[in-house]
Amino acid sequence: MDYSKTLHLPETDFPMRGNLPKREPGFVKMWKDMDLYHQRLEKRRKDGAPAFVLHDGPPYANGKIHIGHALNKTLKDIIVRYKFMKSYAAHYVPGWDTHGLPIEYAVLKESGEDRATMTPLQLREKCLAYAKRWINIQREDFIRMGVVGDFEHPYVTFDPHLEAKQLEVFGAMADKGYIYKGKKAVYWCPHCETALAEAEIEYKDRKSPSIYVKFPALDVGDLAPEGVPKDKLFAVIWTTTPWTIPANEFISVNPKFTYVWVHNLDNDEYYLMNKELAPAALADCKVENYEFAGREMLGAEWDLKSFQHPLYEDRVVYVLEGNHVTLDAGTGCVHTAPGHGVDDFEVYKSYENAGKLKQEILCPVDEKGRMTEEAGLGLVGKTIWEAEGPVISLLAHAGRLLGKKSIHHQYAHCWRCKNPIIYRATEQWFASINDFRDKALKAVDDTTFYPAWGHDRLYNMIRDRQDWCISRQRSWGVPIPAFYCDDCGKYVITHETTQKVVDIVEKEGSDAWWKYSAEELLPEGFTCPHCGGHHFHKEKDIMDVWFDSGSTWNGVLKNPREEWKGAAYPCDLYLEGSDQHRGWFHSSLLTSVAVNGHAPYKAVLTHGFTMDGEGRKMSKSVGNVVAPQDIINKYGADVMRLWISSVEYQSDVRLSDKIIKSMSDVYRKIRNTFRYLLGNLADFNPATDAVPYAEMDELDRWALLRLEQVKEEVSNACEQYQFHVMYHAVHNFCTVDLSATYLDILKDRLYTETADSRLRRSAQTAMYEILDSLVRIMAPFICFTAEEVWQAMPAVEGKEASVHLADWPAMKPQYLDSALDEKWSARLALRSDVMKALENARAAKIIGHPLDADVTIYAEGDAYETLKAMGDFLSDFFIVSNVELVNDTSAAPADALTNEDGVRVSVAPSTRQKCERCWKHLDSVGSNPNHPDVCARCARVLDEEKE
Repeated sequence: MDYSKTLHLPETDFPMRGNLPKREPGFVKMWKDMDLYHQRLEKRRKDGAPAFVLHDGPPYANGKIHIGHALNKTLKDIIVRYKFMKSYAAHYVPGWDTHGLPIEYAVLKESGEDRATMTPLQLREKCLAYAKRWINIQREDFIRMGVVGDFEHPYVTFDPHLEAKQLEVFGAMADKGYIYKGKKAVYWCPHCETALAEAEIEYKDRKSPSIYVKFPALDVGDLAPEGVPKDKLFAVIWTTTPWTIPANEFISVNPKFTYVWVHNLDNDEYYLMNKELAPAALADCKVENYEFAGREMLGAEWDLKSFQHPLYEDRVVYVLEGNHVTLDAGTGCVHTAPGHGVDDFEVYKSYENAGKLKQEILCPVDEKGRMTEEAGLGLVGKTIWEAEGPVISLLAHAGRLLGKKSIHHQYAHCWRCKNPIIYRATEQWFASINDFRDKALKAVDDTTFYPAWGHDRLYNMIRDRQDWCISRQRSWGVPIPAFYCDDCGKYVITHETTQKVVDIVEKEGSDAWWKYSAEELLPEGFTCPHCGGHHFHKEKDIMDVWFDSGSTWNGVLKNPREEWKGAAYPCDLYLEGSDQHRGWFHSSLLTSVAVNGHAPYKAVLTHGFTMDGEGRKMSKSVGNVVAPQDIINKYGADVMRLWISSVEYQSDVRLSDKIIKSMSDVYRKIRNTFRYLLGNLADFNPATDAVPYAEMDELDRWALLRLEQVKEEVSNACEQYQFHVMYHAVHNFCTVDLSATYLDILKDRLYTETADSRLRRSAQTAMYEILDSLVRIMAPFICFTAEEVWQAMPAVEGKEASVHLADWPAMKPQYLDSALDEKWSARLALRSDVMKALENARAAKIIGHPLDADVTIYAEGDAYETLKAMGDFLSDFFIVSNVELVNDTSAAPADALTNEDGVRVSVAPSTRQKCERCWKHLDSVGSNPNHPDVCARCARVLDEEKE
């Protein structure tokens, strides 16, 4: 007889192989067809649920998404899915950042056209088409990853509504006096020909000339060494930017530092230097024969003393006090060119504001980074880098070059074109941070940060930052709504002028700024508030793109479109990479605080960057880039999502082909756990077959206890966004508690007992609850597989059409039986010893299958009592045919396995006859003459099922 046909083996259509790359798109279509995002919102709104709003930090609409995008968007999707399941109306409107230099640059590069030959409107039209194209490409990739949101109505920064709301923010800041125009040294990219913000700067290694330059003394008061003529006295500065020497106007010293005269005995010259820095500086200059001369002097004594410029004999160079002077390098006498340095500019302005000095700020470099007529000296037309050699030669010929060498150092580069940038004093628009800095710092204090160190990072950046340069010299963006009076030359920004522009832009978009004349954009009959003039022209600059994205709270959260209704301001969460402390978190905080006095978010969550498997930055040139599209095409999105769930993403994370392959193996184990649960529930109806908890077998109640512990651990972890804790808890539960223990023990009763026996139904009841809870827990993480499992589960009353419309599994504290937990912890500890002994016996070919074994356990004390209490369950617990328990460890054979508590385990092949149905070796085999090849239990089952 073929007894396999009498067994209740697993039956399911749920496939073992996921085949995710082909299967997942079907679920993408399903969710789109059922409008899952809005169904979820509508369900919660009917329940009167509170909102949870995650405001999307907009990726730039320029190029294919990379693994950093995948990490970011998947984390957001996990959170939004989880929050919905926790009974929130979870809002997620995906956004895109679309304005500014990168798209202008890409359009011109792609088309080969010259910006100078195009009108602003022509360029803007091409930029808009480019942005839309990449939005569509990126959107499809995000949706394929399983991200669910309002992709039919995303927010885009070229949307007239958002542009108008951004202009409102600008206008409100201007009304409060926070916006001003002034000349100031700002980051400038000569290649892109525009000002840059701090967030648009990255640092890379650069080789630069390092020079020491002598400035002849003019008026040093009584600070000269006694008896030394003035023509032998020099201040020595150090710089790594020789091209800025033509712009030098001052020398800065720290008022608290000690300065000395250094007598170069070979040249009979005296150099003013800081006492601590002098030896290293002189070594760089190869000056070995020297001595200190005269008395020690504080930097404060040098205030407004004067020296002569080394190349322009008619230029007086005054000494200024500057706390920015440090002892890190150089001479302590700092070359100061206000036209090319922020600190330089600030220290000069402090003197100007105090009425001590009034000079024109020199900036002999044009927007392309070329030296202007103001520099002279044969430098005109050279790029700043081309000018470095000639400047050094001029200094050497003038006898003013004391030393020269080359150094490698970190230098600022443009984040887009990757070229070195400079400081350049130009007329720009600024937001005055000092006016609301204290409020911004309080807003940081009022925000919850994940991880907590994010607070200090953002706080310190806000505390130490300069005013925000918000103007850019481009066409593709939101205009700065300023007008200039042609009669008096002053700029005009009033509430009325800004509101008129807002109203027009809301209807027509920001193209209107370039389409209409100043008169058409101004209120009818408007006159200059400064002089009463009637003639105006428009500002040409646009706003920094960080002002664009940093103002989206106004158009998406505070004043949303109808399709985004239900959004909240401030929202619950901003989630981006850790670089956004200086980017989007930063700009959003400043605009929101400036206008409304508080942050636009309640909490900020940051993730790290994705590195390769060895911890190196991913780079196309190195060949270590792992693209999300490649992962999805080979393994499926769920494997990528599982990897993202597994990593401690709040630090930098590692990814490689090897890591993804390993993750696919983990995925397979979780999938097979689902499949096994489904297969053994094929004949189970939860409505009619479930066994009450109090009547369940103790093994099943232990499984539900472990399930409850996992639910509790995972729920707490998800509340803190610690998804890697979830991953390890579920992985351990599936592989250790279920596959290696509970489900392994259950096989005999599931397969061999009568279909509706209490023992089997008890097991199925627990399995169904485990399956139902586990699929809900995993739904935010491996969303496609969870949906596939859900569709394969038994249909029960009230079952949602999608797992992503279901609730998070309810907590059942009645399962947390501490006495049961303690009892089973002791049992499982002993089980691991027996399983090890069985494995050793299999390796030694003493037995084949564990059911071929008879096990003898020699134990005393608590271990003996624990095992004795299990009675006949021992053989099923260890999945062997027979277990003999001996209360005497000394009786064990010498080759018995011994654990650390002295329990000894001996394994021998069974001499009893094997049951052909359950494979156990039992004395009862053949006891029923009607079924001579099976044990008594199996004979009973066969008779009962025949009835």
